[in-house]
Amino acid sequence: MNNLVWLLRASKWARHPPTARMVKLVLAVVAIVIAIVALEKLGWWPEWAMMERGRGVRLPR
Repeated sequence: MNNLVWLLRASKWARHPPTARMVKLVLAVVAIVIAIVALEKLGWWPEWAMMERGRGVRLPR
């Protein structure tokens, strides 16, 4: 069933492709995310901008 949904979505995208502006926006967001990840992996990301890695927040059930 999920494959059918993706096939319909691809069909719609082929008939009405995104504008050049939307493609540029998506590529810019992807480039920013890659840059942030690279800065963090290299150790150049500031300490104040990092989250503490702990046990996390437990939500009541």
